[in-house]
Amino acid sequence: MRFKVDENLPVQCVGQLREAGHDALSVRDQTLTGAPDPRIAEVCAEERRVLVSLDLDFADIRTYPPSKSAGIVVFRLRSQDAATLVRVVGRLVALLPKESPVGKLWIVEEDTVRIRE
Repeated sequence: MRFKVDENLPVQCVGQLREAGHDALSVRDQTLTGAPDPRIAEVCAEERRVLVSLDLDFADIRTYPPSKSAGIVVFRLRSQDAATLVRVVGRLVALLPKESPVGKLWIVEEDTVRIRE
């Protein structure tokens, strides 16, 4: 699966996805740091990469319809420290063989994943 990890996530998250066999790039890898959200969404759609982000704006299905994207994963966590994010990305990686976020919006919380299509 192809992923684009937003700049608001630790670089270790890109490594976790790669170690699990996924094609993962970060926004930083493509010098898109600071780019507006619509530009990030556009690049992800063009490259057919699932966007992984902490930015709750991407959870707005009216602005970013999941069906018109390669998929969006938004973390909605009480704690956003690096250790928590790495742990939650580990849970995400474990879920990927069973379920695909492609064309969907996943809201990932500490203990649950809500899926919108």
